Amino acid sequence: MTKLIIDGKEIDVPAEYTLLQACEAAGAEIPRFCYHERLSIAGNCRMCLVEVKGGPKPVASCAWGVRDCRPGPKGEPPEISTRSPMVKKAREGVMEFLLINHPLDCPICDQGGECDLQDQAMGYGVDTSRFAENKRAVEDKYLGALVKTSMNRCIQCTRCVRFSAEVAGAPEMGATGRGEDMEITTYLEHALTSELQGNLVDICPVGALTSKPYAFAARPWELGKTQSIDVMDGLGSAIRVDTRGREVMRILPRINEAVNEEWISDKTRHVVDGLRTQRLDRPYIREAGKLRAASWPEAFAAIAAKAARTDGKRIGAIAGDLAGVEEMFALKDLLARHGSSNLAVQGGDAFDPALGRGSYLFNPTLAGVEQADALLIIGANPRKEAAVFNARIRKRWRAGGFKVGVIGAKADLTYDYDHLGAGTETLGELAAGKHSFMDVLKNAKHPIIMVGAGAAARHDGAAILAAAAKLALDVGAVKDGWNGFGVLHETASRVGALDIGFTAGQGGLNAAQMTTFGTLDLLFLLGADEIKAPDGTFVVYIGTHGDRGAHRADVILPAAAYTEKSAIYVNTEGRVQMTGRAAFPPGEAREDWAIVRALSEALGKKIGYDSLAALRQAVFKAVPHLIRLDQIEAGSADQIKKLAGKGGSPEKAPFKPLVEDFYLTNPIARASAVMAECSRLASGHMLNAAE
Repeated sequence: MTKLIIDGKEIDVPAEYTLLQACEAAGAEIPRFCYHERLSIAGNCRMCLVEVKGGPKPVASCAWGVRDCRPGPKGEPPEISTRSPMVKKAREGVMEFLLINHPLDCPICDQGGECDLQDQAMGYGVDTSRFAENKRAVEDKYLGALVKTSMNRCIQCTRCVRFSAEVAGAPEMGATGRGEDMEITTYLEHALTSELQGNLVDICPVGALTSKPYAFAARPWELGKTQSIDVMDGLGSAIRVDTRGREVMRILPRINEAVNEEWISDKTRHVVDGLRTQRLDRPYIREAGKLRAASWPEAFAAIAAKAARTDGKRIGAIAGDLAGVEEMFALKDLLARHGSSNLAVQGGDAFDPALGRGSYLFNPTLAGVEQADALLIIGANPRKEAAVFNARIRKRWRAGGFKVGVIGAKADLTYDYDHLGAGTETLGELAAGKHSFMDVLKNAKHPIIMVGAGAAARHDGAAILAAAAKLALDVGAVKDGWNGFGVLHETASRVGALDIGFTAGQGGLNAAQMTTFGTLDLLFLLGADEIKAPDGTFVVYIGTHGDRGAHRADVILPAAAYTEKSAIYVNTEGRVQMTGRAAFPPGEAREDWAIVRALSEALGKKIGYDSLAALRQAVFKAVPHLIRLDQIEAGSADQIKKLAGKGGSPEKAPFKPLVEDFYLTNPIARASAVMAECSRLASGHMLNAAE
């Protein structure tokens, strides 16, 4: 630790700190535009100037290290001043230069009210201008469907350039020209290709980069703000949902160091318009091959009539990607009262909850990747299945000493990796020690074996999981203080479903069996849209959008989207999280658990809770660890040994990517015009790359 005196206050800070960090640790406020905690240091805005005693001029505190400060003539600690007349004059001068060419756009700027330049001009600027010449004009750039540019406002802080190159791993932005002619632009002015480009809007300290879909929609002070959790993938990123009246206006990230740091994917951020379009707002019944609007009692009566003629063993339920724990628990309870254990969650057939949580969690944890020194990816494309997590893997790779191997389809993951092979044969060869990457894993202190959806969703997924678990044990990835076996789930509902046992029970049917012709008479789809129900099965769809599941349904019951209910979700590492209700469902739509509760009464099999609180008590009694929000009930090494002991013979077929189109993976995304445009641009980019 190094002693410093900052504004007369003595403080101990680590020698590797910058002066800016040291000043903030001492409680001083340092203005900045180019400096960002998660990006490399550029030192080009000069707003963070401070005075070092004995120095002839102020220094940029973001680029000056604590270890570079000299002690006084008698060995006294270096003295720093953040409020001296020299500092005040220097900051006023810098602000005056920044504002020389900045247009007076504040009344019509989308960043108004959330603009660093606006705030700091108030705090550190002067109230007059001495600049009488013409302001420079810069042509706006095309960056794609998500980021709108107004480059006259740009102050060349280069945050966007550094974010694209360092965090997103798509170095498509840069600066051309020098001095007054310097401009930030993309190469060849094509659309950005990163799945994280929406974060450019958050890190831009002025209004040069703003959100194109949200442009001129609302001012920040008009909006109600609700803390919630994202369900577009299996990470459970922390988000803030901003609403005006009943309408969700935008979604922004919240800081959660353990999960998403401060980034969110473009699908998380811009799926908002999908919450408004193609919504189911009343029940429907299919008559003579056509759906017609109906009342709730009519819809329930149609289901009750079918259920009365159906043997309980021929009733099943499949939960979709966005289902919360409470509604799955209620539906499981309802089927149990019919004597049925035909339960499944989309993509979950390979997992056996009886083996314990360790067999299906991402055990190293999302933040734990930063401790790892080797990673083997089996049948996964983390860039498409968990874009924010992929950025964390890239962050670890950039730090050095981190080898990545991939078994599966080749893809641009934004970091270098060894492509070991395409399918299960390679996994067998690796286990037999025929690949040099086996030595990398064995010599690593903290190796990770990560199994993705492309492997687990196959019908031989259980055998692949067992083989991967055995490999993890063989290379020493599972030991005291480190559990390196992990499953990367791409959906928000799956871990919660496995936790509560929403899987085929004793003698029950899994999803593949339930969707075989002739096995079921009545099938409940809880937002399950990737399921092809066979002809002859009576399908009840409980969901939010007129998507694939609703097109096949015989009865549709309109439900609430994730922003319209408070629900428990469990992310891929086993962290228990809860969404916050930001708005209300449209029309006659109701919360999913309330629909199941009302339906149980109509079927004469009433489940015993009349409120969400009572339902949660039942959930917590059955699965106690779900009561501990934002905590992880860790899996054990014994559970992975049990999984490895299951054995099995995987088929010799290459792993295929499960997520073909990042932007259109669920009903909300498929209803979004913004996501459709992003998908079109991405497919065009892939065609160009192929040429």
